[in-house]
Amino acid sequence: MFASRFLSAALFLSFLRIVLAGLPKKIYGVNLGSWLLLEPWMLPAGWLAMGGEMCSDCSTCIASESAFAEAYPEKKVSAEFNKHWATWFNQDDVNELASLGINTVRIPLGYWIIEQLVDKGEFFPKGGLKHLRRGLRQLHDAGIVAILDHHALPGVQTAQQMFTGRCTRDVEFYTDYNYHRALVWTAVMTGMAHLDPMFKGAVSIQAVNEPIMDATLTPGYGEFQKNFVLTVRAVEALLGIGVHARFPHFPSANFTAVLTEASNTNQFNPEVQDALAAAGPILLQIAAEFNIQPVFNVHAQDGGQREPLTTNFMDINWQFNDPPNPADATLGPQGYDNHLYYSPTSVSCVLMIPQGVADPNPDAYLISICNLRRVENDAAVGNSPLWFGEWALSTQFDASDDFLRDWADAQKLAYSKGQGWIFWSFKIEISPEAGDTARQWSYTEGVKRGYLTRKPAELHNPHVCDDFVEQ
Repeated sequence: MFASRFLSAALFLSFLRIVLAGLPKKIYGVNLGSWLLLEPWMLPAGWLAMGGEMCSDCSTCIASESAFAEAYPEKKVSAEFNKHWATWFNQDDVNELASLGINTVRIPLGYWIIEQLVDKGEFFPKGGLKHLRRGLRQLHDAGIVAILDHHALPGVQTAQQMFTGRCTRDVEFYTDYNYHRALVWTAVMTGMAHLDPMFKGAVSIQAVNEPIMDATLTPGYGEFQKNFVLTVRAVEALLGIGVHARFPHFPSANFTAVLTEASNTNQFNPEVQDALAAAGPILLQIAAEFNIQPVFNVHAQDGGQREPLTTNFMDINWQFNDPPNPADATLGPQGYDNHLYYSPTSVSCVLMIPQGVADPNPDAYLISICNLRRVENDAAVGNSPLWFGEWALSTQFDASDDFLRDWADAQKLAYSKGQGWIFWSFKIEISPEAGDTARQWSYTEGVKRGYLTRKPAELHNPHVCDDFVEQ
């Protein structure tokens, strides 16, 4: 129903011929964790200095962005977070990543970076969009592309996680109201990616980071996946990107006027129409705030030659109990993400451990990773290309330095069978409070210690799996 109301069959086929736009053929990346979406376990000393707290249950103290913003006056929240945003990731970090051959970053974002989407009674820091624009420009200038990762969704998509911005057991993302807010966020980000020169390096948008794994608890998620893609493609079509020759003509030169016109037609399904209608005024406000009104002239764009964004989902195997297949939502370039950790963190923010996790010893870990068939299995259900958007050197045993070199090599070998990998995270605080967390969770620290190679495509031991591959 969705595709028939949006695009003709011929247009659908034309989309399928598009290769993944903007992303490198092989991704060597890092997550910019705790930059614009702060997770206190990654910088405990810094968080405590800001005025935050650490506790065993992150819902019972000031251990998330929302709790912090609710606990303190707006002036203090603004001052502390602006200082954090400016210092946690800046030009020095960009230079270091470029020197290490990183070609892609994944930027975790909360929905509240678009402040107009925050409801009364919700509390979050303000001003992050300015820093996102600054960081994207610095990354683009260094030749590094970015995935805009919707990491924390309206209503919270997963319980009791710092990465959702609010630690709570009340998961309310999977509702029509919050699906709508997420689609508006998507329309705004797509518009910014194509219209704001500071966003030139943004080449992909991820719909939802780590939804609940049990698909019986995520009603409507399959429909949302389709509407997410339709929203991205609708905004692009209105800009004449990718499909402009086959799409009805909207005569207005001003993009926000085009959005208004499009939202009043039957060319889109009602959910997409509503998202377009809500996105127009928000884009106008952002344009005024950052004095970028001229770029919202459709005819000022680069001859319609900008490539479409790559839409991006967690793969079908992230969920169980008859999950929707995100491949069914495909309209244009699309990629798939999987996260693989063999160990949780030591705090209440427990990361998902893969089913059938290996026994906690070096040989079991290497047997598991060297025989991983996730790329092949995903391809069999249309979830290709696949990349691994989060992984680390974490273990459930006391790993030696020699093992961590092998563990890094073996994971890189496995993940490079797909389109590549994105390490979590680019850095971790070095402090007594953080202990030795950086040893296994920080990419830059891993390079300094010699576990990870300075050139990401290289391995210390390309034969690391030879003795562990099962015939």
